[in-house]
Amino acid sequence: MHLKFSFDTSKPITGEASIEINKSIQDVFSYIGEHFYDNYPKWSVEVVEFEPLDGKEVFIGSKAKQIRKDNGTEVESIFEITDYQPSIKLIFKGITEPYKHSYLLESGAQAQSTNLTFRFDLLEVEVFMRPFAKLIRSAIEDGAENTVENIKNLIDTD
Repeated sequence: MHLKFSFDTSKPITGEASIEINKSIQDVFSYIGEHFYDNYPKWSVEVVEFEPLDGKEVFIGSKAKQIRKDNGTEVESIFEITDYQPSIKLIFKGITEPYKHSYLLESGAQAQSTNLTFRFDLLEVEVFMRPFAKLIRSAIEDGAENTVENIKNLIDTD
């Protein structure tokens, strides 16, 4: 008899949040994309150490190392920029840990405003953690909300 588990470790757990920022799409992308390596640790407050590995220019294939403090535990990972389209999106994916961050920009409802969507994908979840998928998703969604709020606040004060 073949047993089949309903827990798929390769099914991502995703959370996303959007916010409207009263700045042009070029200004928002400049902050998030062009100056990513300078500004990422500002809006991602869990990052306690951060080091671009290929200089501070952002391009597809550039890598960085980060140490995040999540729930009192320090987690080190290396990630790589996988998609970089000025004024449209910036996406990076963990190399040493299974995650993906996506920053997507669209023109906002108001003139000279931008709709920013941040999406976090936890790409793999161990079988023993699958029963907690709803709790994990909730935490990811809270983190996504905090991320877009932090970015908006930082851009508004810059």
